[in-house]
Amino acid sequence: MKQIKAAAVNIHDSWRTVLKDEFEQAYFAEIKQFLKSQYQAGKRIYPPGKLMFNAFDQTPFDKVRVVILGQDPYHGPGQAMGLSFSVPYGVRVPASLKNIYKEMHEDVGASIAEHGDLTSWAQQGVLLLNAILTVEHKQPGSHKKIGWQRFTDAVIRIISEQRDGIVFMLWGNFAQSKQELIDFDRHFVLTAAHPSPLARGAYFGSRHFSQANTHLVSRGEEPINWQL
Repeated sequence: MKQIKAAAVNIHDSWRTVLKDEFEQAYFAEIKQFLKSQYQAGKRIYPPGKLMFNAFDQTPFDKVRVVILGQDPYHGPGQAMGLSFSVPYGVRVPASLKNIYKEMHEDVGASIAEHGDLTSWAQQGVLLLNAILTVEHKQPGSHKKIGWQRFTDAVIRIISEQRDGIVFMLWGNFAQSKQELIDFDRHFVLTAAHPSPLARGAYFGSRHFSQANTHLVSRGEEPINWQL
């Protein structure tokens, strides 16, 4: 299936270079074979193939300044767009993203957007990375064991080793389990509860957006414009 080959998907050349070894690993070939079999069986897989690596297309490797880690894509029709927590214009804003907007409003005064498209963040250097890059229709977590986490763990590790001063926002226990991949001496790691309503508001008050910008400015970089 062309859309799941590294050379055919929409992915910035900088990522093709730094992830070349991963794309050539046997486990990655197994991911491609699994997805091919799912498509051939008529399964509905999200996001669409051309958006599978959207996070890597919108945010070049050398432009990454912030990483916001999600778990797996939304599993409803038209929701997943290859950016963690983000949904396309015209799609109802998910509950977790609504809470992110509320926190952002309280933290940096950004007005609450009526849409859920976070592409403008990605284009400013916010890597919106899901640990698992695909999911079957209405089957959350269905692809968590096919090898994606080995791939995205490598992504996090490579960022940690080859870049400096990156802000990592780790929300919830799953994201925080990735801390061992990050060099705390080289990067700024922020942790908080997950923005899901299931966390009963524990996410609120984390102030990660202002803290990220304070860190970036201290390094002589432009702050992220969180306003959507």
